[in-house]
Amino acid sequence: MRFTVILEKDEDGVYVATVPALPGCISDGNSVEEAMSNIKEAISGFIEDMKADGETIPHDIDIIGNVELNA
Repeated sequence: MRFTVILEKDEDGVYVATVPALPGCISDGNSVEEAMSNIKEAISGFIEDMKADGETIPHDIDIIGNVELNA
């Protein structure tokens, strides 16, 4: 399975990873590598819990593009 992961650096310099297709699946790390490793574990656990609850595993979202605004 493949999921899109969004990484954002917070005000403390920690990388926060979220998975848009799995709302509530979130992790973090002090580096990109650590955050990606942690989110892989989080995704695995999240999916295991969904399966145990008899829920359907969603497919990844389609990223259409980016929007830029001059604000």
